[in-house]
Amino acid sequence: MSLFDYTIKELEEKIHNKEVTVQDLVDTSYKRIKEVDGQVHAFLTLNEESAREEAKKLDAAADQTASLFGMPAGIKDNIVTKALRTTCASQFLDNFDDPLYNATVVDKLASQQAVTIGKLNMDEFAMGSSNENSSYTPTRNPWNTDYVPGGSSGGSAASVAAGEVLFSLGSDTGGSIRQPAAFCGVVGLKPTYGRVSRFGLVAFASSLDQIGPITRNVEDNARVLEVIAGIDPMDSTSANVDVPKYTEALTGDVKGLKIAVPKEYLAEGVAPEVKESVLQALKVYESLGATWEEVSLPHSKYAVATYYLLSSSEASANLARFDGVRYGVRSENADNMIDMFKKSRSEGFGEEVKRRIMLGTFALSSGYYDAYYKKAQKVRTLIKNDFDKIFEDYDVVIGPTTPTPAFKVGEKIDDPLTMYANDILTIPVNLAGVPGISLPCGFSEEGLPFGLQIIGKHFDESTVYRAAHAYEQATDHHKKRPQLGGAN
Repeated sequence: MSLFDYTIKELEEKIHNKEVTVQDLVDTSYKRIKEVDGQVHAFLTLNEESAREEAKKLDAAADQTASLFGMPAGIKDNIVTKALRTTCASQFLDNFDDPLYNATVVDKLASQQAVTIGKLNMDEFAMGSSNENSSYTPTRNPWNTDYVPGGSSGGSAASVAAGEVLFSLGSDTGGSIRQPAAFCGVVGLKPTYGRVSRFGLVAFASSLDQIGPITRNVEDNARVLEVIAGIDPMDSTSANVDVPKYTEALTGDVKGLKIAVPKEYLAEGVAPEVKESVLQALKVYESLGATWEEVSLPHSKYAVATYYLLSSSEASANLARFDGVRYGVRSENADNMIDMFKKSRSEGFGEEVKRRIMLGTFALSSGYYDAYYKKAQKVRTLIKNDFDKIFEDYDVVIGPTTPTPAFKVGEKIDDPLTMYANDILTIPVNLAGVPGISLPCGFSEEGLPFGLQIIGKHFDESTVYRAAHAYEQATDHHKKRPQLGGAN
C-alpha cells in the first residue's frame, strides 16, 4: 500500500505522530515516478533537488500546522513556477527554464507548505482533449496505457491516478480538468470563474480558463481549494467573495437536495454503460434522501460551436505575444524581422495550436466578426441563462462528465471534429462560469473509469462538494486503483 492511499488529513496525523516524515512522502513520490512514469509520461520536468531540500527544512520546522504541510503536489506546465521550467508542453517555450515569478496558486500552496514535485504534461497550450497534442510525448492512461488520459490536464490527472503525487493542479477551459479526471478515475473540480486567481496561468481563453485541484477523493479536493481560492490583486477577474471552509460541507447529508438531470446529457451519443452508471448514481442519491427530475438545457446543443469560436478567438489574441522576440524559441532560418515572426510561430507551434489560431483570427476578422464572434457571445448568454433558470428550482445539475470512457491513443487524433465533440458535456459549464466536479461513478467492461459530473450555482462549491462527498461515501469506486507497476 502506498502512503498516497491515505487522505491529506490522515497523512497530517502520521506526520504529527512522527510515524512518517515529509522526506518519506517526497521519497515515495520520486520512487513511484521512477517506477511508472516511463509508462505514463505524466511529468515533463522534475523539481527533485529543491523538493528534497524543502522536505528537510519542513521536517526540522517547529511549526508543522500548515494545512498542506509536506504534501507532494504536481503542477500543470502552463502554471508559471519561479526558476522551474515552464513549457506549456510546446516547443515554442522549450527554453523557458527560469520564469521570474510564481503563479498566485503556486505561492498559495507554498504558503501552506506543500512540496512541488514537478511540472506535468498537457496538450500544447491547453488545446486538446487527449494529451496527444503535447509536443514532447503523449501521456498515457494509468488504467490501460493503450488509452488516452484525457486533456488538456492529462498529466495532472494521470499523476494522481498513478500514485505519483498526492494532488495536482490543472486548468479547465472547456473540460480540461473534469474530462481527464473522469478518464483517469480521480476527482477534479473546475471552480466558479473568478474563484481562483489566474495570475501566472499562461492564457488560452481568458474568459473561460480556471485553475482547479485534482485529487483521489473529495475531501482532499475541498482542502486544496480552500488554499488556492480567493481574491488576488494581481488578477482583476478574481472575485471578492468569501472563501468558505469547504470541508465543513462534507456532512454526508443530502436529504432534501434537489437534483436536475438534463435530458440532453443522457441523449444520443452517450454510451449506454455511461448512461446506466449515471442512473445508478441517481438511485444512490434517492436512497440518501435527495430527489431528482428531468429538465432541459435547450441551448446546450450549440455549446461546442460557441466554445470553439470564442476560445479560438481569445487564443488568437493571447498567443500573439509568442513571436520569437521577447522569450521562447526564435527561428534561426529567418532573413528579416517579418520572416522571423512567421517562421518562429510556424516552427514553434504544433498543428492543433495553429488550427485554433487560424480559426480565431478568421472569426475576429473584418466582415466576419458579427457573423461569428458576436453571435457566439449571444449564444453564450443563452446557455448561461439556461443554467440560471434551472438553479431557481434546483440545487445541483447532475449528468455524465463525458459521453464515453477513454478512447485509444491515436483513435481520434486525425479527426478534430470528433475530438472536439468529446467535450460536449463539460463545455457548457465553462461558458456559464459555474462550478463543476467530476468523480468516479463506475467502470466499463474494459475496466476504464466513468465520471459523474455535478454542477452547481455560481460560487456554491460547498453544495457541489456536499453532493459529491455523500455519493463518494456511499460507493467504493474511488477506492479502486489501476494496477500499474504493482500496488500503488
